[in-house]
Amino acid sequence: QVQLVESGGGLVQAGGSLRLSCAASGRTIYTMGWFRQAPGEEREFVGGISWSGSSTNYADSVKGRFTISRDNAKNTVYLQMNSLKPEDTAVYYCATRPGSTVKVTTYDYSFWGQGTQVTVSS
Repeated sequence: QVQLVESGGGLVQAGGSLRLSCAASGRTIYTMGWFRQAPGEEREFVGGISWSGSSTNYADSVKGRFTISRDNAKNTVYLQMNSLKPEDTAVYYCATRPGSTVKVTTYDYSFWGQGTQVTVSS
């Protein structure tokens, strides 16, 4: 069993930045993904990172603006979000899966955090 706790969400103006953190406890986390869900929408893939950090994958909508990194010594993964847009408003979730490949679908991930709200005002 693993517990994931996201933090760092909040309200920011368009063009601003936020950094989300996902702290894991219980056991070592492997491949990590970030997802988001806006009201009335499906949960969608934002990006992911392999255990070593050598492989990342991003949704087209956030490429060039968002960066995922990890500190395995702290069992923590980060999502740096720059140039935020109102359409980035959503609840952001981190999730972990076994194996070394970043997957883009929710059912590939075994454990989820509770989510953190990000609101971008125009």
